[in-house]
Amino acid sequence: MNPYILIPIAYLLGSIPTGVIVARAFGANDPRRAGSKNIGATNVGRTAGKAAGVVTLIGDLFKGALPAFAAVSLTNEVRLISLVGFAAFIGHLFPIFLGFRGGKGVATACGVMLVVAPLATLLSAAVFVMAVLVKKYVSLGSMLAAASLPVFLSFLPHARPFVPLGVALSALVIIKHKENIKRLAEGRENKFK
Repeated sequence: MNPYILIPIAYLLGSIPTGVIVARAFGANDPRRAGSKNIGATNVGRTAGKAAGVVTLIGDLFKGALPAFAAVSLTNEVRLISLVGFAAFIGHLFPIFLGFRGGKGVATACGVMLVVAPLATLLSAAVFVMAVLVKKYVSLGSMLAAASLPVFLSFLPHARPFVPLGVALSALVIIKHKENIKRLAEGRENKFK
Protein backbone atom coordinates (compact mmCIF):
# COMPACT_ATOMS: atom_id res chain seq x y z
CA MET A 1 0.00 0.00 0.00
CA ASN A 2 1.22 3.47 -0.87
CA PRO A 3 1.50 5.23 2.51
CA TYR A 4 0.60 8.57 0.91
CA ILE A 5 -3.00 7.34 0.62
CA LEU A 6 -3.14 8.06 4.35
CA ILE A 7 -3.21 11.80 3.66
CA PRO A 8 -6.72 11.96 2.13
CA ILE A 9 -7.94 9.28 4.55
CA ALA A 10 -6.67 11.39 7.45
CA TYR A 11 -8.45 14.45 6.09
CA LEU A 12 -11.74 12.55 5.81
CA LEU A 13 -11.37 11.15 9.32
CA GLY A 14 -10.59 14.61 10.66
CA SER A 15 -13.70 15.92 8.88
CA ILE A 16 -16.06 13.73 10.91
CA PRO A 17 -18.03 16.28 12.99
CA THR A 18 -17.74 14.54 16.35
CA GLY A 19 -19.34 17.37 18.30
CA VAL A 20 -22.41 17.51 16.05
CA ILE A 21 -22.86 13.73 16.13
CA VAL A 22 -22.41 13.53 19.91
CA ALA A 23 -24.77 16.45 20.61
CA ARG A 24 -27.48 14.81 18.52
CA ALA A 25 -26.88 11.46 20.22
CA PHE A 26 -27.37 13.18 23.59
CA GLY A 27 -30.59 14.78 22.36
CA ALA A 28 -29.17 18.29 22.39
CA ASN A 29 -29.24 21.11 19.87
CA ASP A 30 -26.69 21.33 17.08
CA PRO A 31 -23.65 23.01 18.74
CA ARG A 32 -23.29 25.23 15.67
CA ARG A 33 -26.52 26.93 16.73
CA ALA A 34 -25.87 27.22 20.46
CA GLY A 35 -23.35 28.80 22.82
CA SER A 36 -20.21 29.85 21.00
CA LYS A 37 -21.47 27.96 17.90
CA ASN A 38 -18.29 25.88 17.89
CA ILE A 39 -18.28 22.11 17.34
CA GLY A 40 -15.52 21.48 19.88
CA ALA A 41 -15.71 19.79 23.27
CA THR A 42 -15.97 23.00 25.32
CA ASN A 43 -19.08 24.25 23.54
CA VAL A 44 -20.63 20.78 23.35
CA GLY A 45 -20.02 20.42 27.09
CA ARG A 46 -21.72 23.74 27.78
CA THR A 47 -24.70 23.11 25.51
CA ALA A 48 -25.21 19.34 25.70
CA GLY A 49 -23.77 18.46 29.10
CA LYS A 50 -20.42 17.47 30.55
CA ALA A 51 -20.65 13.84 29.41
CA ALA A 52 -21.23 14.94 25.82
CA GLY A 53 -18.26 17.28 26.09
CA VAL A 54 -16.00 14.48 27.32
CA VAL A 55 -17.12 12.13 24.55
CA THR A 56 -16.51 14.88 21.98
CA LEU A 57 -13.05 15.52 23.41
CA ILE A 58 -12.13 11.84 23.18
CA GLY A 59 -13.50 11.58 19.65
CA ASP A 60 -11.60 14.65 18.47
CA LEU A 61 -8.39 13.35 20.07
CA PHE A 62 -8.75 10.03 18.26
CA LYS A 63 -9.38 11.80 14.93
CA GLY A 64 -5.82 13.09 15.18
CA ALA A 65 -4.20 10.15 16.93
CA LEU A 66 -5.43 7.32 14.69
CA PRO A 67 -4.08 8.63 11.36
CA ALA A 68 -0.84 9.70 13.01
CA PHE A 69 -0.46 6.25 14.55
CA ALA A 70 -1.14 4.61 11.19
CA ALA A 71 1.52 6.79 9.57
CA VAL A 72 4.09 6.09 12.27
CA SER A 73 3.34 2.37 11.94
CA LEU A 74 3.95 2.41 8.20
CA THR A 75 6.93 4.74 7.88
CA ASN A 76 9.57 6.69 9.76
CA GLU A 77 9.52 9.48 7.18
CA VAL A 78 8.96 12.68 9.16
CA ARG A 79 7.51 14.56 6.19
CA LEU A 80 4.84 11.95 5.50
CA ILE A 81 3.94 11.55 9.17
CA SER A 82 3.65 15.34 9.44
CA LEU A 83 1.48 15.58 6.31
CA VAL A 84 -0.87 12.87 7.58
CA GLY A 85 -1.20 14.53 10.98
CA PHE A 86 -1.71 17.94 9.39
CA ALA A 87 -4.37 16.52 7.05
CA ALA A 88 -6.38 15.18 10.00
CA PHE A 89 -6.09 18.55 11.72
CA ILE A 90 -7.15 20.44 8.58
CA GLY A 91 -10.09 18.05 8.27
CA HIS A 92 -11.34 19.21 11.67
CA LEU A 93 -10.82 22.90 10.86
CA PHE A 94 -12.32 22.69 7.36
CA PRO A 95 -14.50 19.56 7.27
CA ILE A 96 -15.96 18.54 3.93
CA PHE A 97 -19.05 17.24 5.75
CA LEU A 98 -19.88 20.67 7.24
CA GLY A 99 -19.24 22.92 4.27
CA PHE A 100 -15.62 23.47 5.37
CA ARG A 101 -16.69 25.23 8.59
CA GLY A 102 -15.26 23.33 11.50
CA GLY A 103 -13.73 23.72 14.93
CA LYS A 104 -10.54 25.17 16.33
CA GLY A 105 -8.56 21.96 16.23
CA VAL A 106 -7.09 21.89 19.73
CA ALA A 107 -8.04 18.31 20.61
CA THR A 108 -7.29 16.96 17.14
CA ALA A 109 -3.87 18.62 17.13
CA CYS A 110 -3.26 17.19 20.59
CA GLY A 111 -4.13 13.71 19.32
CA VAL A 112 -1.66 14.03 16.45
CA MET A 113 1.14 15.32 18.65
CA LEU A 114 0.57 12.76 21.41
CA VAL A 115 1.56 10.11 18.88
CA VAL A 116 4.53 11.85 17.25
CA ALA A 117 5.95 13.76 20.26
CA PRO A 118 4.26 12.64 23.50
CA LEU A 119 6.55 14.39 25.99
CA ALA A 120 6.35 17.78 24.28
CA THR A 121 2.57 17.39 24.07
CA LEU A 122 2.25 16.51 27.75
CA LEU A 123 4.33 19.56 28.65
CA SER A 124 2.04 21.73 26.54
CA ALA A 125 -0.96 20.10 28.20
CA ALA A 126 0.51 21.08 31.56
CA VAL A 127 0.68 24.69 30.33
CA PHE A 128 -3.00 24.41 29.38
CA VAL A 129 -4.01 23.04 32.78
CA MET A 130 -2.06 25.68 34.69
CA ALA A 131 -3.44 28.51 32.57
CA VAL A 132 -7.04 27.32 33.00
CA LEU A 133 -6.61 26.82 36.74
CA VAL A 134 -5.14 30.29 37.19
CA LYS A 135 -7.11 32.36 34.66
CA LYS A 136 -10.24 30.19 34.20
CA TYR A 137 -10.30 30.64 30.41
CA VAL A 138 -10.18 27.50 28.25
CA SER A 139 -9.45 29.59 25.15
CA LEU A 140 -6.46 31.28 26.78
CA GLY A 141 -5.14 27.95 28.00
CA SER A 142 -5.53 26.50 24.52
CA MET A 143 -3.62 29.34 22.90
CA LEU A 144 -0.82 29.30 25.47
CA ALA A 145 -0.49 25.53 25.11
CA ALA A 146 -0.37 25.88 21.33
CA ALA A 147 2.26 28.60 21.53
CA SER A 148 4.39 26.53 23.89
CA LEU A 149 4.31 23.38 21.74
CA PRO A 150 6.98 24.38 19.16
CA VAL A 151 9.20 25.55 22.02
CA PHE A 152 9.02 22.18 23.77
CA LEU A 153 9.52 20.37 20.47
CA SER A 154 12.68 22.36 19.77
CA PHE A 155 14.20 21.45 23.15
CA LEU A 156 13.66 17.69 22.77
CA PRO A 157 16.09 16.11 20.27
CA HIS A 158 13.81 13.22 19.28
CA ALA A 159 10.90 15.64 18.74
CA ARG A 160 12.84 18.38 16.96
CA PRO A 161 12.07 17.08 13.42
CA PHE A 162 8.40 17.84 14.11
CA VAL A 163 8.93 21.54 14.88
CA PRO A 164 7.51 22.62 11.47
CA LEU A 165 4.37 20.58 12.12
CA GLY A 166 4.10 22.05 15.61
CA VAL A 167 4.46 25.59 14.28
CA ALA A 168 1.77 25.01 11.63
CA LEU A 169 -0.68 23.48 14.10
CA SER A 170 -0.03 26.15 16.72
CA ALA A 171 -0.39 29.06 14.31
CA LEU A 172 -3.72 27.79 12.98
CA VAL A 173 -5.07 27.04 16.46
CA ILE A 174 -4.31 30.61 17.52
CA ILE A 175 -5.75 32.09 14.30
CA LYS A 176 -8.95 30.09 14.81
CA HIS A 177 -9.25 31.69 18.26
CA LYS A 178 -9.46 35.24 16.87
CA GLU A 179 -13.01 35.74 18.20
CA ASN A 180 -11.91 34.49 21.62
CA ILE A 181 -9.01 36.94 21.57
CA LYS A 182 -11.45 39.74 20.87
CA ARG A 183 -13.75 38.64 23.70
CA LEU A 184 -10.81 38.28 26.09
CA ALA A 185 -9.70 41.83 25.26
CA GLU A 186 -13.23 43.11 25.87
CA GLY A 187 -13.72 41.07 29.08
CA ARG A 188 -16.62 39.10 27.57
CA GLU A 189 -15.04 35.64 27.35
CA ASN A 190 -16.80 32.84 29.25
CA LYS A 191 -14.87 31.46 32.18
CA PHE A 192 -14.46 27.75 32.85
CA LYS A 193 -16.59 26.58 35.75
